[in-house]
Amino acid sequence: MSVIDCHLDISRHISILSGTRYHPVSEQVVKEEGQMRVVRMRVARLVMAVVVAAGACVVAGVGSASAAPAVAVPAAGGINNTGCRPSAAHPNPVVLLHGLGATYYEDINVLQGWLAARGYCTFASTYGAYDGFPLVGGLRDIGESAAQIAASITTVLKQTGAAKVDIVGHSEGAFQSLYVSKTQGITDQIDKVVAIAPPTHGTSFAGLYNLAYVFGQSERDTVDKALKTLGCPACSQLGTGGSAVATLNDGPVAQPGIDYTVITSKFDELVTPTETSFVREPGVVNQYVQDFCPFDPVGHIGEAYDTNVWNMVANGLESTPNRKFLCLAGSPG
Repeated sequence: MSVIDCHLDISRHISILSGTRYHPVSEQVVKEEGQMRVVRMRVARLVMAVVVAAGACVVAGVGSASAAPAVAVPAAGGINNTGCRPSAAHPNPVVLLHGLGATYYEDINVLQGWLAARGYCTFASTYGAYDGFPLVGGLRDIGESAAQIAASITTVLKQTGAAKVDIVGHSEGAFQSLYVSKTQGITDQIDKVVAIAPPTHGTSFAGLYNLAYVFGQSERDTVDKALKTLGCPACSQLGTGGSAVATLNDGPVAQPGIDYTVITSKFDELVTPTETSFVREPGVVNQYVQDFCPFDPVGHIGEAYDTNVWNMVANGLESTPNRKFLCLAGSPG
């Protein structure tokens, strides 16, 4: 199975493992006899589903990473090349941030190659992984990962001699692009942020968290404790009502001096509801993929590999938010 095939299947894996469907549980189910025991069992399944589904894709990615097509990179661009020097056309190195359960060499790696081919100096590294187990990133506490990302940004600036970076993130990486720029005291080091499908206001994770939290705060606390025990505090912190979500939304998300573009798909099935991604604040560009390409059915994982999304990312980086481009068929899921 290829990395992309695995990613496109992640929603189905989560649904099967958790014993739930894609939509929130109905009121009729909630009212059935023995409801508390049923929900607690599904909470446990949910915890395992989030961690196992994320890890399964990474394991598949290890075997297929070397098979990824090579991208021709001109002298002006670079992929994790410390000798790359930004050009006049693209003065800011681009730091790319992967999603939950992913790594720097999959999820955003193809987009990274595409940007490098356009002349950008690009940099990516795995964040939020545990020592001795680098194959799955983004699991650790959001604040810990944010500090790690901020340190890598400072390093990139020293290596390239640039004054500022641009950040492009997908999923949790998109959330981190917003979170880091707000909480890490490096606002003056960031010029542009392009966030692809961030769970800005929390996500119900395809409706699964709606089931887990159906009995209120006590059930939310149970899920939070279980996810932390299993080594994925980020899974809980990004859910509706999560601690990282609360921190990000305590006051304005957008910071002065930074240009923000938020992109998502109307068919995103994991960061739900899709409106949760957008930052409805002055000066922030919020766009659906379907605003440009109405017939693109791309879902959450596919957004990292979708050429229409890539063009929208370039628009954000190049301050041309309304530039038109040739739409190609994307992949659902």
